[in-house]
Amino acid sequence: MNLPALPRRREFLQTAGLGALGWPVMQSFFSGMNAAQAQNAAATARAAGLPALNRFPRMQQEWLVAEVRAAERRGNARRDALKTKEDAEAYVKSVKERIRECFGPLPEKTPLNAKVTKTLDHDAYRIENVIFESRPNYHVTGNLYLPKDRKRPVPGVIGVCGHSQNGKAAGPYQSFAQGLARQGMACFLVDPVGQGERFQYLNEKLRSRLGGGTTEHNQMGVPQALVGEFLGTWFVWDAIRALDYLLTRNEIDPKHLGVTGNSGGGTQTTWLCGMEPRFTMGAPSCFVTTFRRDAENELPQDCEQCPPRVLAHDLDHCDFLAAMAPKPVIIMAQEKDYFDARGSAETYERLKKLYTLLGKPENIALHTGPDPHGYSQPNREAMYRFFGKAAGIQAAAAEPALTLEKDEDLLCTPKGQVATMGSRTLMSFTRDKAEVLAKKRGVVSGAALKKALHATLRMPAIAATPPDYRILRSAGRREYPTKAYCTYAVETEPLVHALVTRLSDEPLTSRLPRGQSKAVLYISHRSADAELRDDAFVRELAAADPEAAFFACDVRGIGDSQPDTCGVNQFLGRYGSHYFYAAFSLMLDKPLLGQRTFDVLRVIQLLVSAGHTHIHLAGQGWGALPAVLAAVLSSDVKQVTLKHALTSFHDLAIHEDHQWPNAVMLPQALVHFDLPDCYADLKSRQLRIMEPWGAADGMK
Repeated sequence: MNLPALPRRREFLQTAGLGALGWPVMQSFFSGMNAAQAQNAAATARAAGLPALNRFPRMQQEWLVAEVRAAERRGNARRDALKTKEDAEAYVKSVKERIRECFGPLPEKTPLNAKVTKTLDHDAYRIENVIFESRPNYHVTGNLYLPKDRKRPVPGVIGVCGHSQNGKAAGPYQSFAQGLARQGMACFLVDPVGQGERFQYLNEKLRSRLGGGTTEHNQMGVPQALVGEFLGTWFVWDAIRALDYLLTRNEIDPKHLGVTGNSGGGTQTTWLCGMEPRFTMGAPSCFVTTFRRDAENELPQDCEQCPPRVLAHDLDHCDFLAAMAPKPVIIMAQEKDYFDARGSAETYERLKKLYTLLGKPENIALHTGPDPHGYSQPNREAMYRFFGKAAGIQAAAAEPALTLEKDEDLLCTPKGQVATMGSRTLMSFTRDKAEVLAKKRGVVSGAALKKALHATLRMPAIAATPPDYRILRSAGRREYPTKAYCTYAVETEPLVHALVTRLSDEPLTSRLPRGQSKAVLYISHRSADAELRDDAFVRELAAADPEAAFFACDVRGIGDSQPDTCGVNQFLGRYGSHYFYAAFSLMLDKPLLGQRTFDVLRVIQLLVSAGHTHIHLAGQGWGALPAVLAAVLSSDVKQVTLKHALTSFHDLAIHEDHQWPNAVMLPQALVHFDLPDCYADLKSRQLRIMEPWGAADGMK
């Protein structure tokens, strides 16, 4: 059973007597419990007095930093090798190709069916409220700011918004659009999906029932990976179609086309520089740094800000802007931003070399404002000057006086939401693609299933020798169901350990004992330590076969290696560490579910080397997923027991309110297989599934 709805959760915690512990702590502790369960859990924790074991809290962070640094070194080596103009031109071509591989093929262009629904007339400009369809029956809303009394076509700019609830009506975005119009440049400012007039999860009051913005983005964007989609591509496509509309207007000079935005809009601007060759100038604000700085600084971002495979292709932020070279681009940063200005400067220096080789060093610029994160006036003025120079327009030294509109005057739809006009939701496209893939895929079994798992899990080859391990000093009495235990830190790959606890009635102080052919290997849901102590299912597993050795395992990032990064008690936060490492893993083309499955396979390899020839593999909740995938791939597994196993990836893709973490979203899984294929494959190995979980159960 789930917690009460968000507005009631803090009240619930107070009535449970837990308010002093703080909302982030309690969210991590009691997510998925009802009031009685939470009260009982809190009482048990107080009575036991046992703090959670967390002996490897920086493990995932150190692995990630090492991986991202390696990707940066590879990218820098490519850039350092550029010596001539021909080298630079070949590099620009290469980054364009690699970016396209990350973002995938773009859809076919279909009729825009654009219409102007309202016009606001002012002294030096007018605003037209516009609706168009970027895909059939998928509506985009925007405000077109047009300078008045111009005798010839004017430069046109696509404005893309950051993560504002009201999208294009937010003050900083109105400001730069109006500022451009007052200085003789048109700006078409569009709402991103999940913001402004494009909420996808509406309540009865026509507001977002999820809160809009980043919450909607991750809820609808994360499961897109299962069907081979990327939310960032959808953002890019909306802006490309906005440019298509802008170019239908005879007021626009097609020789001077810019794109700009801040924060999430800075992200879109950066991606568009890499994806749309018609732009002649770009100005991303408060986003461009380096992936290494983001990783080292523990900075999670929206799922549309994390392109799949981008780090595996040795790409960095600079490369999306390099795709524009030698066209004019200005990078805008802020001194007090959480996006690291050192990375902005590093990006500028890399691009300066490229632009110099191409003979246009003056076309790349860096402006670092004095303010916190945001499209503040100094940054807007830097953009006006830069775009004005690129387009042959003399921009004013200071921003003209602005008068911002009321939100309601900028609405393009009659009721303020495209849904009331019958617009499709993004989730409906994901659902439809999942259905198409299911019909095309059919049943996958045998060798084809193993091939599909290897293709999606992206695991390295298993070494010929079993992994080494550390024998950890005892953590004292843990109230496990046996007299003694020993915990091993199994080095599944460099810098990474799976934590494996062996139960015994005798103290174990040396290497893994021999002599038992049977072994039960349990993969925990959230914490092997807690589940060994408190979970009836685990206790039953441990007691079921006295002749079998019993091992409980935390795969990377779970239990004993749960990260303490991305803020205090933020493991399950919306931008917490569990999300963070999953997102970066997708950029590395090393899905976290694949990493965890690899951990299980390496532990199995170790147990086999210790003489366990009959392995009973069990898993619960999150742990059931790497358990079932490893079981399909390992012939050493003779029996499989799962509790709270996910019904199917298909269910996640079609369920708008799925509650499973980013860590289980296996890219392109539904292109190749689904979990029922795995369950069918394991029937011959005494598969038992208890109380399966559906799409809405994954945060229990």
